[in-house]
Amino acid sequence: MDRRTRICLWVILIGLANFLAYAILYFFFDGDAINGSVLRAADGTWSYFLRSPRGADTPVSRTVFLYSGIHSISIWLTVAAIMLAMLTLAKDRIVSSMHSTVVRGRTMITILATVITLTTLVIAIWFALVFASRVNRNKFARPHATQPVAPMTTWN
Repeated sequence: MDRRTRICLWVILIGLANFLAYAILYFFFDGDAINGSVLRAADGTWSYFLRSPRGADTPVSRTVFLYSGIHSISIWLTVAAIMLAMLTLAKDRIVSSMHSTVVRGRTMITILATVITLTTLVIAIWFALVFASRVNRNKFARPHATQPVAPMTTWN
């Protein structure tokens, strides 16, 4: 087995381990921070909630909330790494099978790698922006003491 193949297999295994860890922790914490919310009470304290697929909010510590958000963002980078590793492993077969088509094999690999990279980067950046808006929402605002701050929805 050559070095490139070993590296690609390790990337795939580490990526799958990251998916497994995310799935286990998503189940354990009953939700994720990307869909969760941050609330500020009238006394100025902050509360962090993970949102489950059922719509239930689970209160968690700031550390768990931050971890969940960062891990949710990392999943998209893991998707890119796994797909690019699999594309690298299949490169020789793709090149040899596409020598008589309109688009050559190496061109197809370049197109696929570009689409994978750009798509997953856009989604990861979008997740990062959504997560940053959750964490920083009303950070400097001072709500009126009798009005609680409403939770932020997914698309705000």
